[in-house]
Amino acid sequence: MPDPIQKLSLLDDATRFEPAGDQPVAERAAAASRPPKPLPCISEVSTPTGKKPMLKAMMTTACERNCFYCPFRAGRSKTPRITYTPDEMAKTYDTIQRAGLVEGLFLSSGIIKGGVTTQDKILDAAEILRKHYNYRGFIHLKVMPGAEYDQVRRAMQLADRVSINLEGATAERLAALAPKKDFWNELFPRLQWISELRRKEGLRASVVTQFVVGAVGDTDLELLHTSDHLYNQLGLRRTYFMAFHPVSQTPFESLTPVSQQREFRLYQASFLLRDYGWNLEDMPFLRDGNLPLDIDPKLAWAKENLTETPVEVNRADRGELLRVPGIGPKTADAIVATRRRQRIREPGHLRALGLRDVGKATPYLLLDGKMAARQMSLF
Repeated sequence: MPDPIQKLSLLDDATRFEPAGDQPVAERAAAASRPPKPLPCISEVSTPTGKKPMLKAMMTTACERNCFYCPFRAGRSKTPRITYTPDEMAKTYDTIQRAGLVEGLFLSSGIIKGGVTTQDKILDAAEILRKHYNYRGFIHLKVMPGAEYDQVRRAMQLADRVSINLEGATAERLAALAPKKDFWNELFPRLQWISELRRKEGLRASVVTQFVVGAVGDTDLELLHTSDHLYNQLGLRRTYFMAFHPVSQTPFESLTPVSQQREFRLYQASFLLRDYGWNLEDMPFLRDGNLPLDIDPKLAWAKENLTETPVEVNRADRGELLRVPGIGPKTADAIVATRRRQRIREPGHLRALGLRDVGKATPYLLLDGKMAARQMSLF
């Protein structure tokens, strides 16, 4: 039998399609181009306290569920089935953490003997790490479908971040993706519990979820509608989007993979909803309910709405500034603070305030009543 460290090698990059940090697109790009790691399941992840090498591990790669897209689904012979006890997982992580190879743990699992039993094993591993090994670093724990209320509470006490994947934007989409999972009974209530525990008990663990994009006809409008609700009503830190990629020996193995560009546009749009004060009605959806792939949604809105009525940088409120391509929350705040002392008249002033791509913003701005001068093309 392989020892616990060898098991990590056999896990390979088991959770490569499941981001764990704050920059999911960059996380996957880095994983694809990174030099060889000591273990394939170590990823470079952005956390609230900076980038960290993180162990992305599973208590078991065995699973009794039959999700149609998943490499760990029951009956798939190509998946090596590897299982850890809680003691093994905690000791293994402690060993490689003390060796300086990792600074954080993302711990998930396939489901065996139900979500409650599986959740107990995840919690036990985290508990041993915190109490026996006195580990105080970053932990991200998965909440299993059907986990009990007290298990969710304990996960939030032990972890810096917890996640439960809805996978489908609606109950109907989830049923088409994972017929043995129940959107309204097993999954969504756990997100409500987490919101309640954060509000009532002051538990500070952040919460995220993930959607599988494009396998069963879901639209960007559906995905962003659910994301908007999760941000505004339940306080989710972020929603992850995983562009569907077919896996052999699954019912969806012959489906067409979904464009990574669609995933990228969904992230751009979801950040506009979460951080920029946008509404769903502001999104440039096409007739089929999806976003255009060839243009940033913010730029598409600006071309439609700001070309003839540019924003005066010295008078616009913060929300209006955030409508301008290239201007994010930090730059908008810097503009508002600076113009209390002086008027902003030149593109160079914007650059000094942190606007990286001045040329992207200036077609939609007035600088003290004037459009910024633009160099004419030589061709």
